[in-house]
This record gives sequence, C-alpha cells and structure tokens, in this order.
Amino acid sequence: MRALGCLAVALAGACNSFANPEVVIDFRVLAMSAEPPEQVIDVDIQDPAPPIELLEQLVPTEVCVLISDRVFDRRLRWEMTVCSFDNDMRCTAGPSYVSGSGIWDDPELSPAGTKFCDSIQPDGNLLGVALYAYENDLLRGLGGVYYGLLLRVGGVDDDPELDLYAAKNLRLMPRYPAEITANTNPSLERVDITMPDANEPIPLAFGRCSDQATPLEIPAGSAVRLTPVEPEGAREPYLVPTTDGSSRMFTESLTYQWLASAGNYSAGSTGGPRDAFGNPATLFTDWRAPAADDIDGPTDVELWFIQRDERLGVHWYEACIRVVP
Repeated sequence: MRALGCLAVALAGACNSFANPEVVIDFRVLAMSAEPPEQVIDVDIQDPAPPIELLEQLVPTEVCVLISDRVFDRRLRWEMTVCSFDNDMRCTAGPSYVSGSGIWDDPELSPAGTKFCDSIQPDGNLLGVALYAYENDLLRGLGGVYYGLLLRVGGVDDDPELDLYAAKNLRLMPRYPAEITANTNPSLERVDITMPDANEPIPLAFGRCSDQATPLEIPAGSAVRLTPVEPEGAREPYLVPTTDGSSRMFTESLTYQWLASAGNYSAGSTGGPRDAFGNPATLFTDWRAPAADDIDGPTDVELWFIQRDERLGVHWYEACIRVVP
C-alpha cells in the first residue's frame, strides 16, 4: 500500500493533517475538464428548427478526470452518467443515461500520458437531457442550457458504498447575439518558481514524479514562490445576453487552485476578479516544503495546479519537487 506509512503517521499527528484540503494524501477527485467546455448552436428564434437538426451542430465532448489514489495500489472502477442536475448536483429528476463505464489503471502508476476520460456523444440520449433542461429553465435558454456529467469511481474490489462522486457542468449556448463565441479551456505558458535566496525565477518542469528522473531539489523546510505565467489572450472577452434584448461584454478572470502531496501553501486558491479599486488579483502562492524531521531521506512531492475560468473552463498541470534533508 502506497503512503500507508505516512497515513499512519498522519493519524498520529506528525504528518500533514487531513484538515488541510491543500494536502492530498487520500483518494480524491481533484478536477474534471471538458473539451469543449461549451458549444454554441445557431438558433432561429422566429422559425426554430426541429431539435434533431440542432443536435447535428454538436460535436462529441471529451470529459477527463484528475484523480489521486495515494493510499492504495489498485485499479479503479468508474461510471459516468449524463443528466440534468438537481440543486445538489445529483441525477434525481428528468432523463439520465450512462455515457460510459470501465476500469482505469492506478492513477499514480499508470504510464506517462495516460488519460482518464469518457466521450459524450451528441445523440438522442443527450437530446432528451438537453430538452428537459431547456423546458425547466426560467430564462428558456437565454443564458445557455446546462446539463451535467456525474462521475462515480471506486476501487475495483471495494464496496460500492465507499465510491466517490464528482460532478461537472456543461453548457449549450444559443448564438445570441450573433457575435457570441464558445468558451475554450484556459491555458498556461508556464509556472515560474523562485528558489530560496534566488533573485530570479526559473520555469518549473511539468510532469509527475514518476515521470521525472531528476526533479528540482529544494532543502527541507524551505519556501518557494510559484507564479503562473499566462500566454497572451488567456483571458477571453465574452458577450452575455441580457433580458432586455441587448448584451454586455466581459473579460474572464482566472483562478488557480494549488495542491500538493506534502508541505503547505500560503494560499490554496489565488486569482479571481479585480478588487473594488480595479487592482488585479494576486496569482502567486508560496509553498513550504515539509521539515527535515517529517521526511525520511530525499522525498518527492507531487504538485497539482488547477486553472479555472468563469465559464466552466478547466486546465490542470502536474509537477514534482524533491525535498532533501
């Protein structure tokens, strides 16, 4: 069992506590992304086309999962269900269907580049869910028609009562006004890391610890600054239709969630909209490595950086730092 020793120590209070949500030493769904995150449909309000013709404008949506299972060495049993979510993001009302199921390799031991994904096909099943969502939307789809993807995942041989659930919203938008465009997932150029006592940052290599022979090393107990560097155009402008028949233009704000398998962050979430004075939100965070007394020799620490926009877009990156006593 991977990390069982650390788990036992954590229960005794010497490792990072379960109370810190930024420290991932358990079985957890960290993020879900969709490609594309939303789709725009051409709709003639005066002479609506039959729903089946609108469906022909859609493309398959690939939903992928970032998952941690650091306690056990095991494969995972999964199932994804498409539905119209209730207020608790569960499939309790309206039509629903299983879009896919199967077995995933161990997330930590799987080969480099392995993706944990399922594809939602634009078929009659999806049409039934979308029509139900449209008919129960107070704005009749003006702000888009939302539907959901519910993931259920657990160990292959484990009791299903122990399964995890995670939910992802997706959206179909009418092309109204005509200038509206579909959202795309955000992206990063790199994450810069400022080492202890260094004046200039350096790019942090992306990739899991299992995929890096020589991760970047830092002394135990030291702190480094992590700063996301966004490419030009990462923050997309977008139109929002209003109930008076006009529209408003906005520019996306991006947020960052910071996770690690050990140590701690000065801020587990950064970014977001500008403050009341128009100042941009802080993007960086400081990560402090575990102390020398908390590790047994050189220790590789996994880091996850999850980037989100305001319109269901998600992108994540993985990295590794070797902590040395």
